Amino acid sequence: MRKFLLAAAGAALFAAQASAIRPVPPPPAPKAPPKLLVVIAIDQMSADLFDEYRPQFTAGFERLASGTVLRNGYQSHATTDTCAGHSTMLTGDRPARTGIVANAWLDPTAARADKTIQCAEDESAPKHAVSARHLLVPTLGELMKRQWPASRTVAVSGKDRAAVMMSGQRPDQRWYWTGKRFETDLSSAPVPTVVPKVNAAAAAGLAQARPPLDPTPFCAAKATPYTVAPGKSVGRGRLGRAAGDDGAFEASPEFDGDTLALAAGLVDELRLGRGPSPDLLAISLSATDHVGHAFGTEGEEMCLQLTELDRELGDFFRVLDARGIDYAVALTADHGGKDIPERERQRVAGAVRVSAALRAETIGTRLANALGVPGKGLFGGANGDIYVDRSLPAATQRKLIDQGAAAFRADPQVEAVFTAAQIEATPLPTTPPDRWSLIERVRAGYVPGRSGDFYVILKKDVTPITDPGKGSVATHGSPWDYDRRVPIIFWRPGIPGSTIQQPAETVDIMPTLAATVALPVAVGSVDGRCLPQAAPCASYAASPSDPGQR
Repeated sequence: MRKFLLAAAGAALFAAQASAIRPVPPPPAPKAPPKLLVVIAIDQMSADLFDEYRPQFTAGFERLASGTVLRNGYQSHATTDTCAGHSTMLTGDRPARTGIVANAWLDPTAARADKTIQCAEDESAPKHAVSARHLLVPTLGELMKRQWPASRTVAVSGKDRAAVMMSGQRPDQRWYWTGKRFETDLSSAPVPTVVPKVNAAAAAGLAQARPPLDPTPFCAAKATPYTVAPGKSVGRGRLGRAAGDDGAFEASPEFDGDTLALAAGLVDELRLGRGPSPDLLAISLSATDHVGHAFGTEGEEMCLQLTELDRELGDFFRVLDARGIDYAVALTADHGGKDIPERERQRVAGAVRVSAALRAETIGTRLANALGVPGKGLFGGANGDIYVDRSLPAATQRKLIDQGAAAFRADPQVEAVFTAAQIEATPLPTTPPDRWSLIERVRAGYVPGRSGDFYVILKKDVTPITDPGKGSVATHGSPWDYDRRVPIIFWRPGIPGSTIQQPAETVDIMPTLAATVALPVAVGSVDGRCLPQAAPCASYAASPSDPGQR
């Protein structure tokens, strides 16, 4: 296995510091709040994957697994994608309050022709600049800065939307991969010297071909090929790549290694965790998501990715240990993921791909023609939010909504369809997330004006990708537990942990971390709750009458 983090760090950050990651003695139990919160999101790492690979981990994940592991964490809303999931982690709120209903939504009033709004953009700015304008609630970093003006928030990610949702408005530094380099939308923030160094190291690495990784026996046992399209098979890939292959780079542990190298460099250069107030470092690692989409979740490719990511995280934590930083870690995922149905059919009889006829534009065009009106009538995919063409008369829109919802309901691959009126009439759920009905899961992510005119849920084990020959072979996004259930882990040196079976939500992370650093959060001001298994909740919860930090 290659040591991607160490290679990048050694080239760009830690020259002449061979001892920088030497082992350090186990720390005593802490007596004060930590000076640095490290929040890590592993894009598309389901709780199923964590459970499967937990016995194989020997480094970073193994360390975290000695902490408080909530193995039944939930991204509790229905649209389980990157932006919505990341918006819950450090706000304490579900998408119904964060406003982030999906990676993108339709705005019929938008000036652009396709009416599509990206979750992390300012569509009014030139070139639709990256922005947190659509995030409607503050993040933990913002609340910390209000309490302690010297506190700093830094975000590093493989995706711009992940960095934006974890850091919110006006972080001190925010860096994300844009295809060739790490960039930022914060024009007023000084550029740390480590950024061009890591970018140069990443460019040099990308310019070189990479040989295939050597699998462990556990990974080699997963090396069975499956044909997903004519001339295209997955399952027996070892994540090698040709020189300059951007897509293969992003779907490899090398991508996460460079992201962690930049995070480590910023810790050093900005001296995070060593100031008068606690700091927040948010890291989102994207390679697991790219591997899942490109190869599925159960082949040799994912096994190699997670095994190497385990080592990279171990290297990163040893860097923090060597600096003597008093830090605490929270780790989770923005969503889970579904394996390719071609492989799943060995154990799941109903695993299929969605019919090509089950798309909003296909159904909408047929209905519009029958009504004698121009255009596609409906917009969206085969599942999730479906929008009506708002340029049509109101009476025609109502007919399209009613007839469109009925057409989807009649399809044998569809589990349920809910109209906006039905969703709005549903109270926000208050029971544990594993007990929620399907419409409650949809309601937790519903925002009037951003969500669709009706919402389509495919049956369990129906993959919403018709043709895997043209791009992704597997995906996520459903309200089923293979997409909702994610690990939630809290770890701090010197604090014993446990594995907890009771369900929790990713919205619980923010109030739990707030209690960890003694930041009061008014009871009921967020959807999440402090988890007493991981933090001194009773000591730092503000009363409802306290104006708190929201």
